[in-house]
Amino acid sequence: MSSYLPTLKQLQYLVALKEQGHFGKAADSCFVTQSTLSAGIRELESLIGVTLVERTRRVVRFTALGDRIVDKAHRVLREAEELAAIAEASGKPLTGELRMSVIPTIAPFLLPRLLPRLRADRPELKLYLREETSQAAIESLRHGNVDCVLLALPFPMGDMDSEILFQDRLYVAFPEDEPRDPPDWIGPDMIDESKLLLLEDGHCLKDHALAACNRPDLRASATMMGTSLHTLIQMVDNGLGMTMIPEMAIAGGILEHTRIAARPLRSDHAWRDIALVWRKSSPREKEFHLLAGILRDAAAQKEEAAAA
Repeated sequence: MSSYLPTLKQLQYLVALKEQGHFGKAADSCFVTQSTLSAGIRELESLIGVTLVERTRRVVRFTALGDRIVDKAHRVLREAEELAAIAEASGKPLTGELRMSVIPTIAPFLLPRLLPRLRADRPELKLYLREETSQAAIESLRHGNVDCVLLALPFPMGDMDSEILFQDRLYVAFPEDEPRDPPDWIGPDMIDESKLLLLEDGHCLKDHALAACNRPDLRASATMMGTSLHTLIQMVDNGLGMTMIPEMAIAGGILEHTRIAARPLRSDHAWRDIALVWRKSSPREKEFHLLAGILRDAAAQKEEAAAA
């Protein structure tokens, strides 16, 4: 056995430097001085006898071995956090800290409806939220930066567990006077590919919308330029085209104060599944199932109130 084992703090410094690419920023993220972080990494290199980071005045470059050790460090740090979580989970469920990533096409529309219920049911839960795209959220989950993710499926998740909360139907949104007498629903064949506006790459809603239409020409011809649903709605409201939006965005008031009409998309898979996702290795699995139930009930109650 090696006479030296890296400390968790040294591994945290190394991972932070890899993520930030800058000693100062990495030190800030670890709440230490730059000299403390630099000394910790140098000590790690000295004791294991290899160079992990090539330092220049302008660039921080990891060696090939440094990249391999960072990948392993992610797993070690995640396991260490889960050791602490095992003890925490043995007490009262859904208490203490919980870190959740939420994708941008869910966060502004669903969280205002769900968080009041969660605060009322679990006042001892400290929920820390971060908004990021689907791929970034899954990477954060894989690396242990968050505990769970609110995601829209289908999406490639790798070795993760999930529980579906509800289905979120897709709608076609267009200027209310075009056509002058719109039908009760819109079929994929009724969409003008030259006018379709979609979110940029990185947003899974774009892929859900194109998959629901099952028209290859839409993928080839649609204009993908929206950085958010609100941006797309502004473009549609100014007569620049049409788009597809989820039902939760409509329920969240995204069409208020606009001259936009919306009709449900009629196709075999005209919806996305909203799900809570977590690592299979997480010791908080029972808590996540409990959390999924709370979120599902809160969403259902809001829908019932809106329909009443």
